Amino acid sequence: MTLDEALALVREEFLRATKKHPGSFNSSHEGWAVIWEELDEMWDEVRANNREGQRHEVVQVGAMAVRYLVDL
Repeated sequence: MTLDEALALVREEFLRATKKHPGSFNSSHEGWAVIWEELDEMWDEVRANNREGQRHEVVQVGAMAVRYLVDL
């Protein structure tokens, strides 16, 4: 996967998530908690050695990190 392809996936997930949950995080704590939850889900996929699941979750981690940055 190229950098452009990876960033496109993160962008697509960011747009999907913000459409589903409009507005900003209510606080920095909420932003942190959402990212932590996604990381925890990614860790489950890592332990299961599920590469497709890992890709899905790491895209969500990236999208929520971008959302946090935008909300700052």
